[in-house]
Parts: sequence; C-alpha cells; structure tokens
Amino acid sequence: MSSMFRSRLVVVLFAALISVPFALNAESFQAPELAPTIQTSEKSVVWSAAQAEHIYGLPDIKPHKKGTLTLDTEDLTFAGKSGSTAIPRSSITAVSVGNQRVEMWGLTGRILRMAIPDNGGLAIAAVAHHRIDMLTVEFRDSRGGSHSAVFFLGANQASQAIQAFALEPSSPLPAVTSGCQNAQSEPGTMLITTPDWNGAEVPAVYQGLVYEHLVERFRKAKNLTKVYRDGESIPEGLCPQYTVHLWIRGFREGSSVKRAMLGPVGMFVGTTQMTFDAELIDRTGNVNIKQQVKSTIRGEFESTNVADQIAKKLVKKFEKATKASEKKARA
Repeated sequence: MSSMFRSRLVVVLFAALISVPFALNAESFQAPELAPTIQTSEKSVVWSAAQAEHIYGLPDIKPHKKGTLTLDTEDLTFAGKSGSTAIPRSSITAVSVGNQRVEMWGLTGRILRMAIPDNGGLAIAAVAHHRIDMLTVEFRDSRGGSHSAVFFLGANQASQAIQAFALEPSSPLPAVTSGCQNAQSEPGTMLITTPDWNGAEVPAVYQGLVYEHLVERFRKAKNLTKVYRDGESIPEGLCPQYTVHLWIRGFREGSSVKRAMLGPVGMFVGTTQMTFDAELIDRTGNVNIKQQVKSTIRGEFESTNVADQIAKKLVKKFEKATKASEKKARA
C-alpha cells in the first residue's frame, strides 16, 4: 500500500469520524429563527439565545460560564446555573458583532493531525473548524463607569441579536466625564481611561476585552486600593493618584485556520498582534511610565488572550516602577 494511498485513506476515515460530533452538535450551532415577541405582564422578550457563553465583562458572572442570553424591552439578561445578572437597556451604549473560527478539539485535534502521514493533517485542518459568533455589549454601571461584556453565541445568532436591539432602540446615554478636577490626590487610586483606538481599525470585541482586562489586572496590582473606570464618579474634592492612557499604534488579527493549514510554519504566521503607546502618570511625580507595549498571541481565542497579555505587561511595569520609587524614598 503506497504512502499516498495510506494518507488518503486516513483522511477519509478521519472525515467520517468528525462527521459524528458535527451531526450531534448541529442543533446547538444552528441559528434559530428570531424569537417572537413574548408578552408578559411586565416585559416583552424580543430575542433569546440558549447555550450562550459569557467570555468576559459581566461583573457578577465568572468568565466562560454558559447560560441563556435574553433581550426584553427592559433588560439584557444572562442566566445560567451559577447565577444570573441583568443590564438595563437604558444603560447600554453600543452593541457590536464579530466572529472568529475556532479549531475543533483544540490541542487534541492538533495531535491527531500530526499523526497523519504525508501531510494528510493539513487537509483535515481545512475542515476541522466551526464558526462561533461574538456579541460585544458596551454599557455603564450605576456610577457611570464604562464596561464591555463579550459573549460567544452559535453561528449567525449575533446578527439576529443586533436586529433585535434595533427593534426598540434605546435613547443614547449622555456623555459622562470624570468628576476629577484639580484637587487633592487620593492615595493608592488609579483611573483607567478608555484607550484611544484612532490609530488602527480594531474590532469592538478586542477594544472591550483590552479595557476589561486592564481594569481587572490593575485591581490585583500591589499598592492600589481602588481602580476607577472611565466615566465613574469620583469623590468630590479628590483625584486618582495614577492615570493610565493607551493609544493603539498597530493591530493585526490572527487566524487559527491559517495556522492549522500551514502546519509547523503556522507557529510564525497568522498570529494576532497589538501594539500600544502607554502612559501611566503619577500626580505626585514619583512614577511616570511612557513606553510602547506589544503582544503577539498564537492559539485559540486570540481576542481574549492578547487583551490579557497587554494588561499583564503594563501592570508589571507599574509594579516595577512603584517598587523602585518606594526604594528611592527609603534611601
């Protein structure tokens, strides 16, 4: 039996194998019809998506929890086994959609492909992917703070969500500005402003995740007692001690499909890359960071990972600078 014949035979058998999970999961990834309006005594449901996955951003729900996402005339609600939370429609400032392709079975799929002779795994890589849609919801909390929540939905469900939001558009919220003026510094506090995205075309999902990971990472940083979001109310007569600004300078979205099809070469191409100019200002003058921050990510869910890498690098620079400042003060 020739090596070429063996390769083709393995590919055929493998394709037959993956057709089983595709058939079993077809219903979960099939875009349902837009849910009809359901009249209740208080609310009218205009759209619903079962098996939604919360990726990041909801204050009361942990990342990667699954549940049902429902839009009615008053709220956008996520409900799962671990709990539920609702965003008032009057607080939502923007809704965006996007999609990325994810390799079936992740690492397991890559190992199986590597075992196929004569590059047969490259043929499998072209079909062993499925599409997931991303829904990004921007909103403000009760204190005016800016938030972004990101969800994974079944194929084509995000576009249906956009249509549902358009059925009864909410009035846009007025612009919220920080209450901080020339006042006394509030020790150990930081204001994280919304990044300036004018330097490159960046999908909303990346914008939202970068900001959310920045806030979360800095909340865990040493020497900080409070982190303020952009637009959040600040106690009268006080200003945060530190302020973070980011300006996007470069962005290139990756492709897990391209990496899988190119085999080992895929480790060096098709990656997600982001470059920012970062500035961290200390009102007391002890810490002043101005430098470029870059991140390159290979692997599934690049939008999530690259955002966290940017935040992690910036927090590390901040902690190093504050440590040096404290050491200098003790000397």
